[in-house]
Amino acid sequence: MRIETSLQVQQTMKLAPQVIQSIEILQLPTMALIEHIRQELEENPVLEEASALQNEKLQGDGDEPTTPETTSDDSEEQDKFSSLPEEWNDDYTDYSPGRRKNSDGEFDKKQMAIENTAAKPMSLQDYLLEQLSLITLEEDIEEICEYIIYEIDNNGYLQCPLDEIVEFFSDRATASKVSDALKIVQTMEPLGVGARNLKECLLLQLDKDDNHFALASKLITDYLEDIEAKRHPYIANKINVDLEMVKEVINFISTLNPKPGGIFDSEVIPYVVPEVRIELVDGKYEVVLLNNNIPQIYINDYYKNVLDKKSEPEMYGYVQKKINSARWLIDALEQRRLTLYKVTNKIVSLQKEFFDEGVFHLKALKMQDVADAIGIHVSTVSRAISHKYAQTPQGTFELKFFFTGGFKTNNGSTESWETMRQKLADIIANEDKRNPLSDEGIMKSLKDCGTDIARRTITKYRRIMKIPSSRRRRVY
Repeated sequence: MRIETSLQVQQTMKLAPQVIQSIEILQLPTMALIEHIRQELEENPVLEEASALQNEKLQGDGDEPTTPETTSDDSEEQDKFSSLPEEWNDDYTDYSPGRRKNSDGEFDKKQMAIENTAAKPMSLQDYLLEQLSLITLEEDIEEICEYIIYEIDNNGYLQCPLDEIVEFFSDRATASKVSDALKIVQTMEPLGVGARNLKECLLLQLDKDDNHFALASKLITDYLEDIEAKRHPYIANKINVDLEMVKEVINFISTLNPKPGGIFDSEVIPYVVPEVRIELVDGKYEVVLLNNNIPQIYINDYYKNVLDKKSEPEMYGYVQKKINSARWLIDALEQRRLTLYKVTNKIVSLQKEFFDEGVFHLKALKMQDVADAIGIHVSTVSRAISHKYAQTPQGTFELKFFFTGGFKTNNGSTESWETMRQKLADIIANEDKRNPLSDEGIMKSLKDCGTDIARRTITKYRRIMKIPSSRRRRVY
């Protein structure tokens, strides 16, 4: 075996910290950006938040921000400056009075994680266990109930077969006792929880004192598939009940919740804050950046004077680092503002027909088209529109809504998928429910609207939009 050595040169690209920060700032949505700036204001003593009057000077008429005059007197700043840590390590570790340090003088990362973690919303299991704690039960029954609760999924269904639960509690419980425990759980809120299938879930939500309880139970037990297929006359004929009565009870069944645990969905729905407003002024669309909620920041002049004096090397180095960090942040915020304005302005230019006429006139548009038009990289466009919203004459939309693929119709024109989907939904919403359109009929209606596409394409997108077939859309 021969061992050889060789020298290879590998070229790698390492981004400067300020470039990385600029990229991160660009893709932050409004609420996250505000939080980021607040944190920087807390951790960087040279940064100040402008007052309302200073905000007007900083925002101006779109030009670069100017540094406002210092509003604090020197004695106040001296007091603040004297409160800075007396010792810094070699790389001037950031100081944050809001963070706790451990015995070694380092920030307690566990404590920081706890302080910055959002409160956990109540889960379905938490809610059921809370109800269980209010019921007086034998110890073994309570333990089985608790086991069952933890085997219920997010939709509210019991995922574990009862025989497995019996086997788990074989030394303490019988099948009868496990069944009794399940019945206790199934009496809890939300109604339908603890069911093992859809039929049982719906049956658990019925009121035994209701006049139509028997009919509703029979329809759910024996005719659920026929109800889904809207075979109302067939059901009425089979059970020898008036068709209108069958329809009335089926309408009630449709109000029952097939996923009772869904109300405890822990996903946090974000609060939408538009970052730009697109408005029509004198026949021309104008883009206005909505920065009212974003703190306007500047570097306090006192710390610039500290650098001019060039006294106390350690203090000088610390202040220099903080000022550089502040400048990078201010530059990143300005770059974000400028990029967002340019991208939105070009979107308005390319999608003018949408703003004039509505969603039916949305054009197929790629991010690369905007990137090429304003001379930036396509990844910059992607970051600029990420989780950003625009308030427009047609409503509030996420900026990525304006970038949609398209297709060529049979007559050679290009149309966006979103436009086609909206037309399809509009046609179905206005069809005769007693005689709904087939995919062939939808194809003809779309052709009348100027969209000439194949029937199989309509079938594909109808299924993607979860629109049932014409037979299932029929109302008798």
